[in-house]
Amino acid sequence: MELPASFIDYTRALLGDEEYDKLAVALQQEPPVSIRLNQLKINHSLSDKVPWSSEGFYLEERLTFTFDPLFHAGCYYVQEASSMFVEQVLRQYITGPVKMLDLCAAPGGKSTHARSVLPEGSLLVANEVIRNRSQILAENLTKWGHPDVVVTNNDPADFSALLSFFDVILTDVPCSGEGMFRKDPVAVEEWSPENVEICWQRQRRIIADIWDALKPGGILIYSTCTFNTKEDEENARWIQQEYGGEPLTVQVQENWNITGDLLSDKGDHSKSSIPVYHFFPHKTKGEGFFLVAFRKPETEEEIAFKKKDKKGTAASSPVSKEYLNMAKSWLNDENSDKYILLAEGTNIRAFSQYYTNELATMKQSLKIVSAGIEIGEVKGKDLIPNHALAMCTSLLCREAFATEEISYEQAITYLRKEAITLPVTAPRGYVLLTYRHIPLGFVKNIGNRANNLYPQEWRIRSGYLPENIRILSEYVTD
Repeated sequence: MELPASFIDYTRALLGDEEYDKLAVALQQEPPVSIRLNQLKINHSLSDKVPWSSEGFYLEERLTFTFDPLFHAGCYYVQEASSMFVEQVLRQYITGPVKMLDLCAAPGGKSTHARSVLPEGSLLVANEVIRNRSQILAENLTKWGHPDVVVTNNDPADFSALLSFFDVILTDVPCSGEGMFRKDPVAVEEWSPENVEICWQRQRRIIADIWDALKPGGILIYSTCTFNTKEDEENARWIQQEYGGEPLTVQVQENWNITGDLLSDKGDHSKSSIPVYHFFPHKTKGEGFFLVAFRKPETEEEIAFKKKDKKGTAASSPVSKEYLNMAKSWLNDENSDKYILLAEGTNIRAFSQYYTNELATMKQSLKIVSAGIEIGEVKGKDLIPNHALAMCTSLLCREAFATEEISYEQAITYLRKEAITLPVTAPRGYVLLTYRHIPLGFVKNIGNRANNLYPQEWRIRSGYLPENIRILSEYVTD
């Protein structure tokens, strides 16, 4: 990899010759591969743990993720290890149910992570401004399978209408991408001092757009995947000075080798040092990452948000009571009472009873891609179960469906959305397929064949299998 000369000059001046030389060596090495396990679906562990994440693990070698049914079933997410540090802020400062916004969320690594860490009863709103990326975000969160999620497709400025709405906002802002150089050659090609200038200014506009949506006393998490102080320390100081944000100290272990305030280290004492957290690949096992967290001043006036007690389904529902009752029977008794069934056109979805008023408020100013868990769609005389229901193991009532355990080869066939043949003993109707006893999706068994209900846009498009297939089930231990 040939690094830009201006990047070398700036970063060497920032870190010093010795540290820069170590960084330059690290940037020429293969990056580590890391994943997070989904404890809602798989209760296993791996040997090499990511120290700052309760569910993160390093892999000795890259798996063939495309051809791993457990990946498609949402049992794990491939996420860069350094970015898992967001967990530490949430665990150390969030102690009860909150409404959280992940503003720049696609493809979904931090959103799926936050959803796993947030206390029960929380609501996560995951947003992506680019439309096609918002669909990818919705797919990954659907596979992760937690019901208390809303996916939106909005510009940050759109959230200014939601005054004092969120308790936590994560802004993993678009940046110059220096920390991703060894994983993404395009990041090297696109880097320039001019782009750094564009990025730090854009980042400030984003913070300005969403600050009013954060409640007084709420927490803002600002992060980048870059090294330079313009996008990192200088923007952190700007948030502190412009908005009075109180920097929050995150407790870390010394052996994590996290680097603090680089401006302070360089002798810039014109302003007091603030607690920031830099990950450098020559020090930590991961890519470049930066994080700082703030608490919004309590003195700012909070906009009262009145809740309404909403129960049951809307009287104007176009779906008959028969289908609503059928959809309800597909939910397990343990959790179903916490959710309201909402009918939109011919679709039925489950959404948290507690947050129906918030959903109505968001619909007034945001473009909702998905909300809660889609249960099924009425077509003709049938209520067809939605794939999202199979993915949501906390709501799915398995006893409501006949179940067939399938082999690896059958699972790949299903994930390619090809025809599946079930045993002659399999009952007719809607059947839940499982792989290693984990739900993979639905088919409709009509006897001589089973109609594949896997989402067309999610299918595996490759028509071949690699010679050497490495999947998670070969590596996990109880």
